[in-house]
Amino acid sequence: MATDIDNRREGALRPELSAQVGYATNPLVRHSERRDDDARMASFRASQDAIACIIVGDRPLIKSGPGGRPDPWFSLDEVFRLGEPRELPFLGTLNERPVFLAIHPQEFGEKLQGYSDLVVADLRAMAMQGALPPEEMGVLGEAKGLAYWHQRHRFCSNCGAPSRMVSSGWRRDCDACNAQHFPRTDPVVIMLAVRGDECLMGRQPQFPRGMYSCLAGFVEPGETIEDAVRREIMEEAGVPLGAVRYLASQPWPFPGSLMIGCVGDALSADIVVDRTELDDARWFSRDEARLMLAGRHPGRLFAPPPMAIAHHVLAAFVRGETG
Repeated sequence: MATDIDNRREGALRPELSAQVGYATNPLVRHSERRDDDARMASFRASQDAIACIIVGDRPLIKSGPGGRPDPWFSLDEVFRLGEPRELPFLGTLNERPVFLAIHPQEFGEKLQGYSDLVVADLRAMAMQGALPPEEMGVLGEAKGLAYWHQRHRFCSNCGAPSRMVSSGWRRDCDACNAQHFPRTDPVVIMLAVRGDECLMGRQPQFPRGMYSCLAGFVEPGETIEDAVRREIMEEAGVPLGAVRYLASQPWPFPGSLMIGCVGDALSADIVVDRTELDDARWFSRDEARLMLAGRHPGRLFAPPPMAIAHHVLAAFVRGETG
């Protein structure tokens, strides 16, 4: 059984590319084998050391800590003084301290307007700004994804009756039809097609002006990761791929996906852009990609920031590590 010490030691030795992306550093010991142990969970909740993060709608509640530092942690007493949460799942332990998630609906935010030291924050903006250490961002990413699932699965998808939280928040049961529902993670492939010293990137209409990135899309039922990569590149850019290789993954809590970073060998240089999906797609040289990552491209083109897996997939290509 894993301990906090084991988890910290493992985290310090993580050599994989995935360890460098946003929301991927999560030091919690999840104790999944204890989630149905009611007595153990009761002892965790009764602990004076127990803490919680609070999600309002789909955003974390942040308080002003010492020196104005953003602080996402609340004692359970603080949680209940602000208002009883709709649900209180158990996330794990952090340095032996029990960690919970207090879930509130969006309208709860209106009750907090009188608190000058509290703000309902945007998790993506916080990651971009480096507002919190990676370890805390990873826990908040887990909390946001789990809260999103609970708030949208309060009724059974099989029969429509109300469902209830069980297994410390990691399952919902329907008493009407006995269906069991588990948190879901949607797999998304995000990939770079490469051809010699060139890589293929595109831009969506909502991207900031000048930003190009890897292409991406959801994995469909009955589809392998490799075939999803080939299909998405063909659909969006008209480029056939041969061999596909996995590079890294990223938990992406917007709302609850796992980004699976891959690289694929392009079999053609011809591009046919799907204008319903992309504004543009083009080939970039390795030198151009290097300048885009550094923010020094002469055409003011740039790549996604380091918190995004696309940044690290592109950086691996620049370093010659994509095969």
